[in-house]
Amino acid sequence: MTNERTNRTAPTRRTYLKYGGAVVGGGLLAGCTSDSESGGEETPANTDAEATSSDSTATESGGEDSGPYSVTMSPMGTVEFDSVPTDVMVYSLLYADMAVAYGHGDAVNSLGFDSEAGGNTLDAYYERLDGVSFDREGLTQLNTGSGGVNIDKELFYELDSDLHMVDPALVLSFDGWSKSDIDEIGGTVAPWFGNTYSRQHSQPPKPYRDSYEYYTLWEIAEKVAKVFREQERYEALASVHDDLLGRIRSNLPPEDERPTVASVIFMQGTFYPSKINTEGFANAHVRPLGATDAFAEGDVTYQTTYDYETMLKVDPDVILHKFGVASYYDVAQISETIADHPVGNKLTAVANDAVYPSGNPVQGPIMNLFQLEMTAKQLYPEQFGEWPEYTDGSPYPEIPEDERLFDRTRVANIVAGND
Repeated sequence: MTNERTNRTAPTRRTYLKYGGAVVGGGLLAGCTSDSESGGEETPANTDAEATSSDSTATESGGEDSGPYSVTMSPMGTVEFDSVPTDVMVYSLLYADMAVAYGHGDAVNSLGFDSEAGGNTLDAYYERLDGVSFDREGLTQLNTGSGGVNIDKELFYELDSDLHMVDPALVLSFDGWSKSDIDEIGGTVAPWFGNTYSRQHSQPPKPYRDSYEYYTLWEIAEKVAKVFREQERYEALASVHDDLLGRIRSNLPPEDERPTVASVIFMQGTFYPSKINTEGFANAHVRPLGATDAFAEGDVTYQTTYDYETMLKVDPDVILHKFGVASYYDVAQISETIADHPVGNKLTAVANDAVYPSGNPVQGPIMNLFQLEMTAKQLYPEQFGEWPEYTDGSPYPEIPEDERLFDRTRVANIVAGND
């Protein structure tokens, strides 16, 4: 198994960065909150080199389809189930994508932010998988999307879910929530089951800090598969993922021939940088590509901002713009805006038409497969084929069959339970 599987009024910029969304009509649209803000400073960066660990804490009792069972994940500990949940509160696309991947998309009753925006992102990828879709009609929006980001406690009672696929540590970071509130909801409505701070290996609120564990995207995916009792689907998808990583890694050019890459969000003339090789599932589609991080030597946090002059000093070979696929940003227009600036047009990435829409950091397993393929083509077109021109809001581009890095038909069959 590969190491990536182990492995109020108009919002302020601070709020914008914290919740990873976009300002639309004075509101916030986002797939998930950026966990770096609510917990404190991030764990020091590491490379993608941890060995796969077995899921020794996740347990199952009884057969695949009958009897009580339990699954263990930090920060909840062991969660007991009498049966597979069929009515699930979901906060981020990470877990919505997992539910779809395991054939339980219809169990989702909510999303943290605007379901149309999040659904569009999922649709962009699912368009290339025959028969795979996510019905977002009627989903409850957990956050208001305007001003402060929070969840009304009463929503938990109104939805009356079988399971809250939400990190309780994340909810505790919201204003007005206490540990007793978390315990009340978990005890009187339904259990919690979510892990958000693995996104960037950042610190959760103090009540959870000492015992919080971090997981890779595919470790979380395995645990969620056990919640839905869909281990066979997980193993099949993980096999596709392993094959994809093997294909990518076996064809990477020598390190001294790899580009310098800047991952950014560009907004109102300002670049908001982030590193590409740090731990966390936010980088699960970039880190395996082994590119040189343009910001590796910089002291980059969620508060860091670069102007055009600073970006020119960095001068990356490639610029990857986060949330760039059917999400919040028109990257083609952003590229034109940068090129029209007297300093921006001197950037190497701009001159070489190497400003690309990048993936959503809050990615589930299906999204991760497409986003790995996308990033491989953007960084190494000679090895993996060129990334086609992409229009904002469009589905994931149709890649010629002989240039695809994973089998769409097999993934669609896995989701349908036919693999």
